[in-house]
Amino acid sequence: MIRKIIRIDEEKCNGCGLCANACHEGAIDIIEGKAKLVRENFCDGFGDCLPGCPTRAITFEEREAPAYDEAAVKRAQEMKMREENMTDHEKVMMKEMAEHAAGHGCPGSRFMQLKQAEVGETPDSSPVSYSKPISRLGQWPCQIKLLPTQAEFYDGAKLLIAADCTAYAYANIHEDFMKGKVTLIGCPKLDDIDYSEKLTEIISKNDIKSVTIVRMEVPCCGGLQRAAETALRNSGRFIPWQVVTISRDGRILE
Repeated sequence: MIRKIIRIDEEKCNGCGLCANACHEGAIDIIEGKAKLVRENFCDGFGDCLPGCPTRAITFEEREAPAYDEAAVKRAQEMKMREENMTDHEKVMMKEMAEHAAGHGCPGSRFMQLKQAEVGETPDSSPVSYSKPISRLGQWPCQIKLLPTQAEFYDGAKLLIAADCTAYAYANIHEDFMKGKVTLIGCPKLDDIDYSEKLTEIISKNDIKSVTIVRMEVPCCGGLQRAAETALRNSGRFIPWQVVTISRDGRILE
């Protein structure tokens, strides 16, 4: 199809990476010191990457290109988020599976050993001890209306802006979402306020590296998402961000 899509002039590009950070869809990568549009179906044509380019190497053009694939973008964002929040145990499992798949032993038998360990059994059915769940809340307070707009814990932080109910609907929220992040929680329906102004101050006045918005599928959570998106626009910052929606039965929705 013919549609509007970005064009990157590699001769002008200095490889700073600002465009890749600004493109929260993940359409741009830095390869051999140059920005490249590596996933045309991830480019929505909105041009969030344009304003941050110091050399003006990015422009719009209309040409034949694959249609924007929103579902594929969401799947990629979810996979990236899971990798960033993967526990040490999960990383070991992935590493060992990759090694065995490369020919270092029998992947089938090793997979069974890993799964048995995960559910609390050894190959001979002997029980193993479970580790106690760890709280990943890294700062206090955590309610949006109580948090300061400037604090040391924001320096270089990844923000998690989550609806109150997500902690009860999604059982593993500490490991999958809160780990390594500064957690901000709220409910615009119960608080009856617009969080956008305060969130704008937090994002604009601190060295925030990324924002993850976790909301429920219910309509009232739309207020939290809109407030966060408004804050990102009004902050004047170009940082990666994503939205994850949780179903009422605790599933991650695409």
